[in-house]
Amino acid sequence: MHDASSSAGVPADELHIVFVLLISVTAAMGGLLFGYDWVVIGGAKDYLFAHFHVTGVDQQGWLTSCALVGALLGSICSAGLSDRFGRKLMLIVSAAVFLVSSIFTGMAGSIAAFTLWRVAGGLAIGLASNISPMYIAEISPARWRGRLVALNQLTIVIGVLAAQITDWLITRHVPAHATTASLAGSWYDLWAWRWMFIAVAGPSALFFFCSLFVPESPRWLIKEGRLQQAHQVLSAIGGAAFARSAGQSIQESIGSESLVKVQWKDLLHRGVPALLVVGVVLAVLQQWSGINVIFNYATDIYRRAGYTLNQQMFNIVITGVINLVFTFVALFTVDRIGRRTLMLIGCCGIGLSHLAVGWAFYAHLHGPVVLAFTLATIAFYAMSLAPVTWVLISEIFPNRVRGASVAISVSALWIACFALTYSFQPLTAALGIAGTFWLYSGICLAGWVFVFFSVKETKGQSLEQLEQSLHAARR
Repeated sequence: MHDASSSAGVPADELHIVFVLLISVTAAMGGLLFGYDWVVIGGAKDYLFAHFHVTGVDQQGWLTSCALVGALLGSICSAGLSDRFGRKLMLIVSAAVFLVSSIFTGMAGSIAAFTLWRVAGGLAIGLASNISPMYIAEISPARWRGRLVALNQLTIVIGVLAAQITDWLITRHVPAHATTASLAGSWYDLWAWRWMFIAVAGPSALFFFCSLFVPESPRWLIKEGRLQQAHQVLSAIGGAAFARSAGQSIQESIGSESLVKVQWKDLLHRGVPALLVVGVVLAVLQQWSGINVIFNYATDIYRRAGYTLNQQMFNIVITGVINLVFTFVALFTVDRIGRRTLMLIGCCGIGLSHLAVGWAFYAHLHGPVVLAFTLATIAFYAMSLAPVTWVLISEIFPNRVRGASVAISVSALWIACFALTYSFQPLTAALGIAGTFWLYSGICLAGWVFVFFSVKETKGQSLEQLEQSLHAARR
């Protein structure tokens, strides 16, 4: 099946890929801030807990995961806001919230203030996690869409690594065998965790500035009846011939009735509920694959494996490097091997790696063995579930209900992420560290079965062609 550029009769070399890449990178900066703000707590939490004398497991779990409540709220709000005000304005708003919340989180003088601003930062995460990949999917020619949407995951991974390196650089001079208790009253206790949060204010300001200059999504413009503006954006992407053909395809897929406000009952149209099930299950699977406990509880996991505080922080940087390297594997294979194949490889690889991590803890094998198996888990995740889930969620839904459908799927993702992060310590208390990783392994293998039977390949097809396939399946 031909992609959008082929159907428009436009050779690949006439597509203005530099322009598309620039605006995609700008939108993907939301992913970078999302990755940083989401993971920075992993290195900051021990110093934060010591500073505010937080000892209860429940309160520690809440402070670690409270940003995810904001992410859920942001995700829920993003559907109506992006459909009413457009994708571009929501990119600008998310950048502004990232900027303000990062500064005030770092300056928090109480647990209540910290919680408030972490939830605000989570709100920005929720907006960016919806809007950035959706915007990129809507401005990308089909032949480039998988790689460009995966670019959002690459920036998330860069943000994760940036947070991990920042945490390590700030604490690298901590004495080798120091504990957070022994650092009470020191600069590390008073300021280290604060600078970990404030450091992202600079990239947030850059994202805000650059977002002012990106064009609006042409699909949103057509849905709003602003056809001339949409034609201008599509011309900038691929020239006049591309704009005419792509614009006509988008208009036909959206239909004249979509110029009115989308209603939630539209999600009940034939074919859409089944796609929502796929989107929601993939979102939950990405989280309940268990990978994010390695990011958010890395210090706890590596402490159990026998590493000192300094070694724990350095190991966290290694996990970030592996995460980045294998994200490039996804970038170069998602439009060649395909989404479905990568998801199957990932589910199997992560499941087996979790099985090995559980076995290592069960057999009391510490140090490099645990590190190696956790790195294998991250490698499989980075090349599959991490980027491909976002690609699939951004492209499987019909144009008319994409905003609402993506919001529902991503909201499910954040609910699952909160449940995963909050439940890790209670699960390890009930099942042991080995049993907890075996549980995650079982979920991954169940996910493999779901992907095998329920997920169809989407590579190489325009969003309109995917919608046409949906209509054909209804008949």
